[in-house]
Amino acid sequence: MTPDLAQTMALQALAWLIAEEDLKDVFLGASGASEEDLRNGVRDPVFLASLLDFICLDDNWVIRFCDDNGISNYMHPMMARQALPGGEEVSWT
Repeated sequence: MTPDLAQTMALQALAWLIAEEDLKDVFLGASGASEEDLRNGVRDPVFLASLLDFICLDDNWVIRFCDDNGISNYMHPMMARQALPGGEEVSWT
């Protein structure tokens, strides 16, 4: 997954989250983000990465996001997350 494709998917995730009122409130509460942060987040790859981190916390959220957006591979949100800042694989050795 390229960074450009990952950012596109993250923008889809942001639009989806905004439409999911109950989940949006959970994200805002858990992250400390504001409505303004959601609006400004479209230009911030780090914010978009944190949004994908949040969605990937729950398999049901991933499935809902993918199904609602016609994404057939449920691994794509995680792959997108890894292609954005901070998603590099950590080597513990």
